[in-house]
Amino acid sequence: MELLNNKYLNGKQDWPNGAQINNMTTTLYRPVGPKELALIDQSGWKKFPPRLPEQPIFYPVMNEEYAIQIARDWNVAASGSGFVTKFAVKTDYLKQFDVQNVGGHIHNELWIPAEQLDEFNNNIVGEIEVTKSFYPTDK
Repeated sequence: MELLNNKYLNGKQDWPNGAQINNMTTTLYRPVGPKELALIDQSGWKKFPPRLPEQPIFYPVMNEEYAIQIARDWNVAASGSGFVTKFAVKTDYLKQFDVQNVGGHIHNELWIPAEQLDEFNNNIVGEIEVTKSFYPTDK
């Protein structure tokens, strides 16, 4: 699949596979485990925590379906629970990042270098919210 880029940021359109955009903000999703969720809570639901040294990229995903897959299938197995967060980011800021497809047609994400996470957080509009939660008993 060819890289998707700024053509989706030139007006009122949808990005591929679910990310809603308008002229001001783009809705993104981030699957997280309980530790990351606790740090988001500590920030007042305003920012994502810094990446660990072995995590060079912060990757929000473009649609809730993909975020659900990761939270349910990976985060639960790795840390006992998984959560889907939803948040809005200034669309103009996101123009610098290409959409990366990492698998199937829904597997689209943005790759934000870890050193740019503070800037990314400063471009979040409103609060980060939890839309779904998963535990080992969920199928």
